[in-house]
Amino acid sequence: MRGDRDLITPDDPDFAALLTSSHLRVVGRPLTPGGEPASTDMGRWLYRDAPFVLLAHRLSDDPLFCYANLAAQRCFGYSWDEFVGLPSRYSAATPDRAERDRLFEQVAEHGFIDDYRGLRIAKSGAQFWIDKATVWNLVDAEGALHGQAAAFDLPH
Repeated sequence: MRGDRDLITPDDPDFAALLTSSHLRVVGRPLTPGGEPASTDMGRWLYRDAPFVLLAHRLSDDPLFCYANLAAQRCFGYSWDEFVGLPSRYSAATPDRAERDRLFEQVAEHGFIDDYRGLRIAKSGAQFWIDKATVWNLVDAEGALHGQAAAFDLPH
């Protein structure tokens, strides 16, 4: 993954390819099962039209979000500029951060977790549950680990 946050744009086709190919490689099924556009439009579709929340963060001691589609922005209440560079720990309330850390340790060890449920917090302070989330390692075709991503349906 690129080191400079300004190099990843919301509809970046290379990053979209990493998201979709790593999901297929690690989880074993497509990120977008049917109804997705041609690969040339995947970045735009994932960012603007995907009917699910899609987030990603880089690997570091304090992981920072590097991607949040429009569904994620609506769900958490942050704009792209506010989301990108935000420590991903801020997506969980303080008491739930230890649980969130355990989740990412399991993902690091096993490659992914399917059917995750957890309490999250929006910019406004409102808390909400995410259900049936898939969290996976962003691994490229050469096996290099770039971060982790999560996808889940919008909370009701």
